[in-house]
Amino acid sequence: MYQRNPEISKGVDWLVVWLYIILVVIGIMCIFANEYSDGDDIMQGFLSFKTDYSRQTVFFGVSLVLAILILLTDSKFFTATSNLWYAFGILLMLLVFPFHTKVKGTESIIRFGSAFQLQPAELCKVFTNLALAKYLSRVETDFTKTKSQLIAAAIVLLPAILSIAQKETGLALVYFSFFLVMYREGLPIIVLLIGFSLAALVVATLLIEPNTLALILTGIALVAVYFMRRQIKRNKSLLIGVALVWGICVGIQRFGVPFIFTKVLAKHQVERIFDLVGRENPYATNSPEEIEASLSKKKPEENYNVRQSKIAIGSGGLMGKGILGGTQTRYDFVPEQRTDFIFCTIGEGFGFVGSVVFLAVYALLLFRIVSMAERQRSTFSRVYAYGVASILFAHIAINICMTIGLAPVIGIPLPFVSYGGTSLLSFSILLFILIRLDADRQMVLR
Repeated sequence: MYQRNPEISKGVDWLVVWLYIILVVIGIMCIFANEYSDGDDIMQGFLSFKTDYSRQTVFFGVSLVLAILILLTDSKFFTATSNLWYAFGILLMLLVFPFHTKVKGTESIIRFGSAFQLQPAELCKVFTNLALAKYLSRVETDFTKTKSQLIAAAIVLLPAILSIAQKETGLALVYFSFFLVMYREGLPIIVLLIGFSLAALVVATLLIEPNTLALILTGIALVAVYFMRRQIKRNKSLLIGVALVWGICVGIQRFGVPFIFTKVLAKHQVERIFDLVGRENPYATNSPEEIEASLSKKKPEENYNVRQSKIAIGSGGLMGKGILGGTQTRYDFVPEQRTDFIFCTIGEGFGFVGSVVFLAVYALLLFRIVSMAERQRSTFSRVYAYGVASILFAHIAINICMTIGLAPVIGIPLPFVSYGGTSLLSFSILLFILIRLDADRQMVLR
């Protein structure tokens, strides 16, 4: 039988633990810097539990308690209960629809009283990672077969679809990072290429006029037919394939993208996307009320948060103004600066050098997690570890690109740093399950 390490600290990767603590402390420090006013009693602020930085400290304490409990748990517990946790997560996401509370445009939060709220889509990332690892580690799963690939995709896409239905587009995008894990486990590269090609087509639809893009797609199809003419003479099905691909691309351009921008995404998200690419929103309504609102208040406010965030980061210069020396972040010029835009506090307070050091901490954490993944003896632990790395990378890349204006604002937290109880708890659980699995990687058969 397997013998587990009896000591909680034995086998634990303490570098990952310390990196986790460093990031959480940086987050609390940034939240404190945003909320603190000259003359405030710091100790009273932390003990009152009425400030965001005091509440985040409490969330950190709860996360540490959960971390200890996870480290005391036999790692086989997670493999045995993975599917149950996934079913529980899906159930929680379904409960959002009748019991949700609308908060800042999202409909993904369940509120319990006035003090506690839960966002199931955040927790479900952990459960999806467990379920995917469980499925791919099954002896009977042959991931070279299309059926297995479709089942794995369904495990990932179900919570993503539910997230979109709850107006959490940002979290839905994070679920697509699991396809990187599937690629590591044998998903054909053509699937990823198709995915990236579709993404490129969507971007092209935003940048190029519809009729022009249709002509370009038709031209590409004709060129492909010309260069494949000899193969097509031998195999007529190739011509059908080219025509089918052309039809799908034109269909996405003509019907798919308009459907997404009019039926799936919220109006403010569509506006931010088109503002990012420097175009007017062609899907905006032309009612008198909309036109009046656009002329009176929409234009001055358009992309206001991103502009203020870039001003804050730029004003930090090379070395920064100090954690309490920032003006943009200290005086609430940046909206959502404790959650989605907390990186601008680091940029203004610590400057370019501090931002690079901060990103280096993230890079070291990701590198360490990938190293942990490669040293695992079980498929379950390896898949789970790559899932952790993919989720963290997606959050970090999207959030920071959003903050500096390289991606539309879709509302996604910075791992371990942004304010939010559900976010911190879910990321902590995600990471410490990996630490527990890694600590038991040396289990020997006796």
